[in-house]
Amino acid sequence: MVDWQPPPGTTGNPRLIRTSPRWLREDPRDCPRGVALHARKLVFQQPERPLRKPVEAFALAPVMAVLDDVEHRGKSVDAAVARMRKVRTYLPAHRDWAEEAARRYLAARSAFLHERHVLGEPETRPADEEWVVIDSLPEPDARGAARYERTAWGRRYATPDGSLRELWLPSVNVVKEDRPRAEVAEAAAVAAEGVPAHSEFRRPYRPVRGSVTLPQRVRVVAVGCGDGITAVLADRTREEAVQDFRAHARPVLARVVEGEKLIPGSSCVDCEALATCAEPPRVRQLLGVRAPRRPRRRRSVSVSDLRAHSQCPARFHLTRVLHLRSGEPESAAIRRGRAVDNWLNERHGAWREGSCRDTAPPDALPGLAEEEQPVALRLVRHHASRCPVAHLAADETVRVQPRVTAYDPDLDVIVIADADLLYTQHGGWVWRETKTAARRVWEGRPLLKAYPQLALAVLLLAAGVPGGDPRRSRVELEVLHPDGAACEELDPGDSATVDEARAALAGLAAGWALDEEYPAKPGDHCVGCEAQRWCAPGRAQVEG
Repeated sequence: MVDWQPPPGTTGNPRLIRTSPRWLREDPRDCPRGVALHARKLVFQQPERPLRKPVEAFALAPVMAVLDDVEHRGKSVDAAVARMRKVRTYLPAHRDWAEEAARRYLAARSAFLHERHVLGEPETRPADEEWVVIDSLPEPDARGAARYERTAWGRRYATPDGSLRELWLPSVNVVKEDRPRAEVAEAAAVAAEGVPAHSEFRRPYRPVRGSVTLPQRVRVVAVGCGDGITAVLADRTREEAVQDFRAHARPVLARVVEGEKLIPGSSCVDCEALATCAEPPRVRQLLGVRAPRRPRRRRSVSVSDLRAHSQCPARFHLTRVLHLRSGEPESAAIRRGRAVDNWLNERHGAWREGSCRDTAPPDALPGLAEEEQPVALRLVRHHASRCPVAHLAADETVRVQPRVTAYDPDLDVIVIADADLLYTQHGGWVWRETKTAARRVWEGRPLLKAYPQLALAVLLLAAGVPGGDPRRSRVELEVLHPDGAACEELDPGDSATVDEARAALAGLAAGWALDEEYPAKPGDHCVGCEAQRWCAPGRAQVEG
């Protein structure tokens, strides 16, 4: 370890390290260096980047506002909901969902308390302040830190005598029981050792004055705001919680705050050092749209996001940004496409052991009903004759489902593409998209407008992303349908193709880039919409 220094283009005090249990998930798509910088809460970009959000982007924000009013300010649920509904930055459907979610949370909490009362356990009540574990050092350590603050987001409760603390972890849809052990251990340890404290923006936490009674026991409870189900993730004495932290959480925390590897992706959205970072690659005017007049917080976007927004801005925000899900079953086409993709990904990942041409097709694909199998298996067999890795040389590279990230500095947007397959061939990169369809592709539609992810692939390869010789690179589209397969190629070195791709992508991105209201746009797509339950225009469309 060496003394950690703020990256170029940033300013502030690097002596404070503040962590949260969510960083202990070690998501392979998170940027380790970005997470380590994020833990230095007093280091920020200079000049400061815009933080304006015209519409709330955190699903649980209105839910927490209602719960704060009820649990800490003594308001009735109806009064708290009425106040929440006056906030203009919440979309109407977001408000409807939040009311439902808050009432479901309170019902789950009430049922949990009743169950514990029957078991003879004391009642826990809302705790006003956060619990924070604060360690101050006389001198900066090898990481350059002189102060550590360990926090845990959630709803906090304690018995009147402080002997028992509960930390409740709400999730947007269903209860999350499969959290990593390190994350749960850290949440329990913060509840066990934390002192009541509060903080202001870009300020260290300040302990609340007065004596502090540490609990004898702590409990971590997960609760789904969509299903109302609770699950106890940890129920330990303080000593057990501390031991579990030392064994399972502390080693992960050490890795997190010392991370150096760069992995560009959605983590770049909140990174204070993006302006001077070596990743992701810069592609000016990638989306072909000028920045809005009023700067706003940096965002990430994919072609799937842009297509969803063009269909219905409200649906895009509710399902793609807030990640609201009604729990309705997926369509047969989506299940079939995923099953075929999973099989192809598995075979392409083991291409050196034998391509799809050399491997006998499966008798069945996981996740599909018996009546869904015949069509899916035909799609797999049709692909085998066109498998792109069948004749690759041993020294070529194959990347299955890689995430390709680029930064459009003109729009201040992180553009993310999850390619189906990337492989090298003769010094260039080949970007292949594989689609499953119920019938043959209609040849009258412009290819780049019908499949705008191909347009993005063309522009990225033309700009030298992910590398290689653009003159030797190409984009491939493979369409599998029950009667056969078709494959089309696009040349990113052809100026006419690049111009067509640029126009297709700009036409799709223009509305999204400038939108600050995300209105509902009812249509046939309202049938099966994951957010229709909370969208009044969508319900009216379906009922009509």
